[in-house]
Amino acid sequence: MPIHVTCPGCFKRFQVSDRFAGQKGPCPNCKTIIHIPKKEEEVVIHAPEEFGPKDSSGRAVLKPIFRAETRFSWRMAVAIGGAALVVLVVALLLRSPERRVPMWILGTGAFLLGPPLAWAGYIVLRNADLEPYRGWSLWLRSALSGIAYAGLWALYAVFLYYVLDLAPNERPELFHLAWMIPLLWGLGALVAVGCFEFDFVTAVFHCGLYLATTVVLRMVMNLPPL
Repeated sequence: MPIHVTCPGCFKRFQVSDRFAGQKGPCPNCKTIIHIPKKEEEVVIHAPEEFGPKDSSGRAVLKPIFRAETRFSWRMAVAIGGAALVVLVVALLLRSPERRVPMWILGTGAFLLGPPLAWAGYIVLRNADLEPYRGWSLWLRSALSGIAYAGLWALYAVFLYYVLDLAPNERPELFHLAWMIPLLWGLGALVAVGCFEFDFVTAVFHCGLYLATTVVLRMVMNLPPL
């Protein structure tokens, strides 16, 4: 059984074979002479007895679930940054001096941006104390919330052009924006709560990430923000 040793010089921890018990030797990291304790000097800490129901072999039936943590890696950051750069370049190529971009392009872009932005927002905003969604489950939830976010802009456009009967580049009155934007934003936050089990405040930020991104891209394309 290996002996656990801590170097008094560099405080590096490592294991040595029990055949070196009671001997001295240099630390492989800083060369400080270490006294390796004898076997009888070791302190053995026993795990607490497991309580609760047990199976026929004596093993506990109810055990805590150990969660596999997902971390934000550099590869993931580079992928997100590269995708954002591509989207920005496309927006610059679509920039219109006449402030006119076909509605089908704007609609398609809104729906294509939804799932990736929902996925990235979940990775950044998720609660680290909860079991993370991953794999197909995460992508399905991201797709549902992203499509719903794009649908908010579709509802907004329907209200402007068919209810208020505004022209394509005509700006809505501040009165209408004052209640439409909070209402649509709140609906999007409820979608995030249902898809990702966010608390409502975090869900507001999650939906806001999508809304803010699309508004910025509209400005890059020389379109009115709203």
